[in-house]
Amino acid sequence: MNMNMNKLMKQAQQMQKKMAEAQEKLKEVEIEVSVGGGMVTARMNGANELLSITIEDELINKEEKDMLMDLIVSAVNQANEKIEEKKKEEMGKVTGGMNIPGM
Repeated sequence: MNMNMNKLMKQAQQMQKKMAEAQEKLKEVEIEVSVGGGMVTARMNGANELLSITIEDELINKEEKDMLMDLIVSAVNQANEKIEEKKKEEMGKVTGGMNIPGM
């Protein structure tokens, strides 16, 4: 029984190492999302850091301020969703589809 426990611990350590490697790799992933017909574009990395926001010139005026704010929020939220999907996909490759809390 002790050998089985050692084997299980070794497998867990290997999975943990692969998961750490996958998380590091994901930090390099970049997602770009455009909303409002390309009026606002958000770029985000796998660490959920917003890298840039691009706004078309025609949106930058007082009359369009509310729409601009809504589009920025939408772009950032969509970029974040895509990053989370990519993370789940990559972690699923490591865990063989097992759902591990916190990953």
